[in-house]
Amino acid sequence: MKQYPADRIRNVGVFGHAGAGKTSLAEALLFDTKATTRLGRVDEGNTVTDFDPDEIKRRISVSAALAPLEWRDTKINLIDAPGYADFIGDAMSALRVSDSAIIVVDASAGVEVGTEQAWRMIAERDLPRMILINKMDRENADFDAALTSCREAFGSSVAPIQFPIGSEKSFKGIVDLLSEQAYSFHDNSDGGFETGPIPADLVERCEPYRRQLIEAIAEHNEELMLRYLDDEPISMDELRTELTACVRDGSVVPVLCAAVAANRGAQPLLDAIVDLLPTASGTTETGTLNGSKVALTADPGGKLAALAFKTLADPHVGRVTFLRVFSGTLRSNSQVVNASRGEPERIGQLFYARGKEHLNTDAIGPGDIGAVAKLSTVMTGDTLADAGAPVVLPGIQFPEPVYSAAVHPRTKTDLDKMGSALQRLAEEDPSLRLGRDRSTGESIVSGLGEPHVQIALERMGRRFGLTVDLGLPQVAYRETISGKTLAEYKHKKQTGGAGQYGHVFLELEPLADSDFEFSERVFGGSVPRNFYPAVEKGVREGLEAGPLAGYPVVNVRVTLTDGSYHAVDSNEMSFKIASKEAFKKGVLQASPVLLEPVVTLRVTVPDAYTGDVMSDLNTKRAHVVGMIPTENGATTIEATAPAAEVQRYATDLRSITQGRGTFTTEFSHYQPVPPHVAEQIKAAAKQQAA
Repeated sequence: MKQYPADRIRNVGVFGHAGAGKTSLAEALLFDTKATTRLGRVDEGNTVTDFDPDEIKRRISVSAALAPLEWRDTKINLIDAPGYADFIGDAMSALRVSDSAIIVVDASAGVEVGTEQAWRMIAERDLPRMILINKMDRENADFDAALTSCREAFGSSVAPIQFPIGSEKSFKGIVDLLSEQAYSFHDNSDGGFETGPIPADLVERCEPYRRQLIEAIAEHNEELMLRYLDDEPISMDELRTELTACVRDGSVVPVLCAAVAANRGAQPLLDAIVDLLPTASGTTETGTLNGSKVALTADPGGKLAALAFKTLADPHVGRVTFLRVFSGTLRSNSQVVNASRGEPERIGQLFYARGKEHLNTDAIGPGDIGAVAKLSTVMTGDTLADAGAPVVLPGIQFPEPVYSAAVHPRTKTDLDKMGSALQRLAEEDPSLRLGRDRSTGESIVSGLGEPHVQIALERMGRRFGLTVDLGLPQVAYRETISGKTLAEYKHKKQTGGAGQYGHVFLELEPLADSDFEFSERVFGGSVPRNFYPAVEKGVREGLEAGPLAGYPVVNVRVTLTDGSYHAVDSNEMSFKIASKEAFKKGVLQASPVLLEPVVTLRVTVPDAYTGDVMSDLNTKRAHVVGMIPTENGATTIEATAPAAEVQRYATDLRSITQGRGTFTTEFSHYQPVPPHVAEQIKAAAKQQAA
């Protein structure tokens, strides 16, 4: 693939609800531009951009994939982004390096939750966008209904530039509303069409849409608006030029239609991409150089600034880093610096990636997207720059995890390999977080949903040859006391030689502000001062496992008040043992209770789902603190709930709200477990110990 200047490059992300046809769109565009020789199909597992075994198995996209292609002497870097909410991290990576976006909508379903999510993400970056109403050949396809749902959801800037000729099985062409020409598709799947006049039975139906489009264009230009109101003619070239300006500044979102699985409508879309969407040369990025802001343009001789937006662990070539060059030129076999970390990097052989295919290149110019293997320090979000001008670009903000799982290796060999394998997994997908629960010792993997974590760990097992079991993390319960008591224990052991003797009285009382305090109030030297540290050590050992269910004991003050010793047989070990046993005895005497962690939940949902979410929270022993109306007809519910009840809340909320709800959690406090729940926890602990 030849190199193109930035003014002949389009970087286009493809977004939308899962199953709307984004991957099939990439296939059609690749086929029609002769980048591939056959039209792959998701159902057959032979598409270019869904090449990962998990994608082939599940028939969904789980990571963003590149599909560069050439059309009308223009390079289009198409980025096929996942539609499922679990993999939104990759969609955000794709969005970071896109200059524009295509939102794919199912003609039979209209706007869905993934469509809304894609629109919000794109709007936050203020990117020019167009909508493709796809699957016009499917049963129940309805262009008018889909268009209406888009206009209701996204506003009056949404305006069709095409109108379908027929629908469902009779979908056979499209009308270009601007040129008033009809494109009749070939019967085969070659993507071609014949141009002719609008069918007579559609002229009247198309006229309101064409008028709506011209009004939207004219509103952008005062002179055109006056001419339009005065019924003066406006040339086709003027309308096309103004439409391009409207699309690029976001005042018009053009709507096109297609049936890409049958390769119908892909070529007019390619023309629209080239004619309407912005070039890479129009992108201005702001970086930081030595603490000062610098504006970067797509200048091949400018300061090098390339953003690593995706990392992939390729089983054949090792770690592959995908880069967008915003300024300067990145060359093969060169020396650069990882400006984000201040580390030198050697660039090996650069290449363009088309799915899993690598197309070698000597250089990647400004505005273009490529990849390189085996960088040692570069992570997703880092910037590559010249050593003399280490410009740092803004990174990528990934969403916070909402679901956590505990990972248990099955064998000793798996344990040895698991740490490095998990680290490689997190490098590839920054929306995954790794951790270790200090209280339970479990390795914890957190992600954006249950499928996200499951698929990631399946991939880890396949690539690194290890087997792990996945489960919910153990809840970090605690034990404490609710009363005050005095406990005594005498440790006395006599053998043939020197014996063991330690005798203590411990006062235990609840402590509100701290986990543990130890003090002494001994009079008359009944316990020598040099044994106090041994007493505290014994108590601390007792704290590690309480008598109810073996959980750590907290919120207790222990005071050594009395005891006795033997001049010969007393030693530190004796007093440590006596103190530990006295403490355990004292906890049982002081009305022990189980404590459970409580989290603060902030759940934001559309108003229509508020009642269902509240009912569900009530089943989780939650306490609703307040409700705050937010923008766009949504409400944020703030509540506290036991952590054990909301471990799968990401899945539950998605089910209740059809994926439209979001939430955050943070630890709040510990509270006593209700008696009936406490009995279940104790029984489970006994069973596990057995």
